[in-house]
Amino acid sequence: MTEIPKRMKALVLTGPGEFEIREVETPLPGPQDALVKVGAIAICGTDPAIVEGVKFKGLWPPGYPFIPGHEWSGTVVQSGEEAARFKVGDRVAAEAHKGCGFCRNCMIGRYTICENYGKLETGHQHYGFTVPGGYAEYVVASERSIHHIGDMPFDVATNVDTAATALHSIKRGRVAAGEDICVFGPGAVGLLCFQVGLASGAARGFVVGRRHRLALAKELGAIPIDYEQFDDPVKEIKRQTEGKGVDVAIDCAGKPQTVQQCLAAVKKGGRVVNTGFPGNVDFNITDVVMREIDVLGVRADPNTAEEVIPLINKGAIRIKPIITHHFPLDKFGDALETFTKKLDNAVKVVIEP
Repeated sequence: MTEIPKRMKALVLTGPGEFEIREVETPLPGPQDALVKVGAIAICGTDPAIVEGVKFKGLWPPGYPFIPGHEWSGTVVQSGEEAARFKVGDRVAAEAHKGCGFCRNCMIGRYTICENYGKLETGHQHYGFTVPGGYAEYVVASERSIHHIGDMPFDVATNVDTAATALHSIKRGRVAAGEDICVFGPGAVGLLCFQVGLASGAARGFVVGRRHRLALAKELGAIPIDYEQFDDPVKEIKRQTEGKGVDVAIDCAGKPQTVQQCLAAVKKGGRVVNTGFPGNVDFNITDVVMREIDVLGVRADPNTAEEVIPLINKGAIRIKPIITHHFPLDKFGDALETFTKKLDNAVKVVIEP
C-alpha cells in the first residue's frame, strides 16, 4: 500500500486574480468520502472567472485561501469507513456537484439545482466552487460524486464531467432519432454536445463557429457553418433544412448574440438549450409563444456521468482530438494563459499534478 503523505502540493487562490503553488495539509476523507490521488485535471471555462474572483465574487470562491478545480480524474488511495462503492486502487472520474440528498430536487434526481446549494451544514458540496477542488496532488470527494472509469486514460477522463454536461444538454432538448441539431460555439462543451447528439440518434449535427475549432468540429463529424463565410449563419441553416430550421439549437458560446441566433435557427415547436452563461439577453417572447419554442436551461450533469463513460470507451464520443495541451501543476499560470488566450489553437488544456 502506497503511503499517503501528510502534506501535498496544491494550487491555492490567495485573493482575486492571485494564486501560488503551496504545500498544504493532505485532506482526510469523511465517512462517506474517498481520498483520490489526482492523475489529471482539465481547465474548465468557469475556472478563469473563479481565479479572477470578480464575476462570482463571494460565491465562487466563497473566500480565501481556496483550492479550485473540478474536472479531475485519479486513483482512490483511501476510503471513509462508511464508503462502500470504491476500494483502494480504483480509477475514477469526478463530477462537481453533490446535493444535500434530502430536498425535493435531490429526491427526484435534480441535485445540481439542490435547494440547499452552498449550505455546507446540509451536506451540499460543489467541488472546486464552494469547497476545495482538484488542482492538487490529492482531493477528497463524496463517493456519490465519483465514477469508475476502468482503463480510460486520466487525461481523457477529465472530460467525463464535460461530456456528461453535454449529455444533459441533449436530454434537456429531448433530441429524438432523425432530428437535426445545431450547436453554437465549438469549445469543448460544444464539440462534445454535437457528438453526444449524433450518438443519441440525431440525423445531422450543425456547428457554428470559426477557424481551427470549426475545422475540428468537421473532423469529428459536424456540418460546419463558418461565421467568416456566412454573414447570417441562421440563413444558411435554414437553407440546409428546407427553410424550416433545426429541431434543437444549443448555445455553448454563452453570448447574447448566439442565444438570439439559436432562437431564430429552430423550427416551429423547436427547443433552445442554454448550456453557456450569456447574462441578460433581449429576445422576442411573442415569437417564442407563436412558434411554441421551448427555452431550456442546463445546470451541469445530474445522473449522466455513468452513461457517457461507456460512450467514451467505445469511441462514440471522441475526446483525444479535443485535448490540445498538457502542463504540470507548477506551470498553472502558463496553462491558464494558454487556455484563456487560445494560444496555439488551444481547446482543452490538461494539468497533471
